[in-house]
Amino acid sequence: MNPYDLIVVGGGPAGTAAAITAARYGARVLLLERGRFPRHKVCGEFVSAESLELLAGLLNSREPARQVLQHIPRIGRGRLLIDGKVLESPVQPPAASISRFELDAALWQAADNLGVDARDRHAVRAIARNRHFLVSTSTEMFEARAVINASGRWSNLKHSDTENPWPAKWLGLKAHFSESTSASSVDLYFFEGGYCGVQPVKMSGNDAESRINVCAMVHADVACSLEEVFACHLALRERSSSWQRLTDPVATSPLKFGTPSPEYDRVLMVGDAAGFVDPFIGDGISLALRSGNLAAQSLRNFLRGQASLEQAMSSYCEAYRQQLMPVFRTSAKIRALFGLPKPLRAGLLHLFGNVPALTGYLFRKTRPVSPAVG
Repeated sequence: MNPYDLIVVGGGPAGTAAAITAARYGARVLLLERGRFPRHKVCGEFVSAESLELLAGLLNSREPARQVLQHIPRIGRGRLLIDGKVLESPVQPPAASISRFELDAALWQAADNLGVDARDRHAVRAIARNRHFLVSTSTEMFEARAVINASGRWSNLKHSDTENPWPAKWLGLKAHFSESTSASSVDLYFFEGGYCGVQPVKMSGNDAESRINVCAMVHADVACSLEEVFACHLALRERSSSWQRLTDPVATSPLKFGTPSPEYDRVLMVGDAAGFVDPFIGDGISLALRSGNLAAQSLRNFLRGQASLEQAMSSYCEAYRQQLMPVFRTSAKIRALFGLPKPLRAGLLHLFGNVPALTGYLFRKTRPVSPAVG
């Protein structure tokens, strides 16, 4: 069996970012995805400005992959609507809203264009090691010098020791709707038992109407459909009354949170497989792209015979700790704020409302702290 240099398990943004990055420096890469593209997924579809340059570079292989970045809505303002208050802050530089349906397909195509052996409908069952890594599906076995796990937060390829600070069952719900006039802002509607995010989004070729992405995280005892979510917040109920649904709703459950683990059993973990960030942070895609890119860059010297795998793992874990871990710490603090009793929360919200710079600071702290690796 002729081994690959690298096998990447999972074809979402984290996995394709890793595969593209490694292929660019000459690695022989196998990319395995259990599902099939294109598809809609529960996702806020928000990409921070800090990661747009990285995304543009990843898609800069051939047309039409890069077309996904043309005419995308820019998000220049964030609004939090909670407890009858509205907190606003500029998003500077502006972020972007990109459909996962098109983003995943474009990244997959970009990887394929670079010579990555990209195979969908290949569910990985196990990873073993002898001299190299042995990656097994239901019908085949592949060998590689290194493995990156990008198979998501419910990966069957890692230990399950995640502690969930919100232990009850939480659902993720998403659909696209049409709205007569959609603002260039990301609006987060918080209510007891969950939240709902709304922002403009476009799909190429068929978007004469104003399309919005509506994505919610909600306790299963509070709501099990987007229509039930809309009823939980007065302003959201009023706004949604004129919406027309454009896509079938998609759901995911349960959601779990915990301390990220960027390495497990000598496999580099990226995206949600490493750690699932609170959706209201709006940085899931950015963290996926950046962690995939960082992991592949960390393996470069190892795959060239200039470093050990242990050195590569150490390099990646340190980069993850410095560049990405602060987002998770900020996320946990904001989650704690939303979990305060309403009277205590009211005092803090009053402070943020009277000092707009604090709201801006809060938004900035949810972004990764340094530029992506090239």
